[in-house]
Amino acid sequence: MSELVVLGFDTADKADAVLNRLVQLEKEYLVDLEDAVIAVRDPAGKVRLKQSVNLTAAGAASGGLSGALWGSLVGLLFLNPLAGMVLGGAFGAGSGALAGSMTDYGIDDDLIKKLADTIPVNSSALFLLLRKVQPEKVLAEFKGEHATILRSSLSPEQEEQLRKALASEPAVATPAA
Repeated sequence: MSELVVLGFDTADKADAVLNRLVQLEKEYLVDLEDAVIAVRDPAGKVRLKQSVNLTAAGAASGGLSGALWGSLVGLLFLNPLAGMVLGGAFGAGSGALAGSMTDYGIDDDLIKKLADTIPVNSSALFLLLRKVQPEKVLAEFKGEHATILRSSLSPEQEEQLRKALASEPAVATPAA
């Protein structure tokens, strides 16, 4: 089951930096991100959202591939598989892009907009939908980030662990004597 965690940061670029570190941890198989969205409120008070999953592009790619395959098969029936592949690919990409733009994936858009409207000017929020986490290793990476938990579906114990890790100062390595 996926867990939702929404973190608020005092600066506009901090959510980007934290997400970049989480992506690195994902490559090390310490966290499995299902979805991530960054909300930034600029100095003018306008909220910008950055989605981590581009559904329009993903839909166009998968639709184009399946359309080309089906178009080739239909083209074989009419002895012109190349034209069928081209037309089928174009039709598949168009319909896939349309379907992708209309699909709601991951974190609920209404929740994102509602919480993003509450963040102060020149700040950011990071919305995370996590499938799996190695809590000890991931929490150690984010000690001292000074983020505020805006919303979470974690258990009270897990949320308290996260709160303590975000508030505590990172451990400083002492040189060997």
